[in-house]
Amino acid sequence: MTTTTATRNKNGRFTGSKRSSSGFGAIAGAVAGGAALGVLAMIGRKAAVQAPTALAGNWDEALKLEHAATRKVFDAMEATDETNTTKRGMLLAHLKHALMKHAIEEENVIYPALREAGQVEAADELNQEHGYVKQYLYELENIPNASPAWIAKLREFRADIEDHMREEEEDLFPQLVAQLSDEKNKALTLTMNKEGFKVA
Repeated sequence: MTTTTATRNKNGRFTGSKRSSSGFGAIAGAVAGGAALGVLAMIGRKAAVQAPTALAGNWDEALKLEHAATRKVFDAMEATDETNTTKRGMLLAHLKHALMKHAIEEENVIYPALREAGQVEAADELNQEHGYVKQYLYELENIPNASPAWIAKLREFRADIEDHMREEEEDLFPQLVAQLSDEKNKALTLTMNKEGFKVA
């Protein structure tokens, strides 16, 4: 598209100049290209975050892998001191995101499967414990992370969450795997990975 612009020259006469609006098309193309790259980057990031879980095998092995990754974040957090406030904040943000993804996978897929398999009380207890995980994260975000109270709360949190993970890994998850057919375990794995990918 071409537009004509009228301007006065030094003699006071109007003169017309033609200007192409192809610049608009170039800008629109750049915006669309940037948006597409942004979507691809987001999908790539999500795939990278979910890949270790998706490649781990059955759902129970994938969740154990996520538990191990959580322990490593706790290790890194406990290795900090009161002068590492920025690092503590970054590690807490990472822990919060990892635990949120993990909770979605368990609460939306695995705990309902436990209920379906007759383990209603155990599933409800695990779900309630996830509420306490959220409480700990809230408290850690609201305690100054240079305070000795912060590391004390972190260690209390770790002790509780490791009990929760041990119960899942050593008792409830093996029972559920044994109760389900291979096809059902595969379906559960696929559904869990889809849920994880949504929030990865």
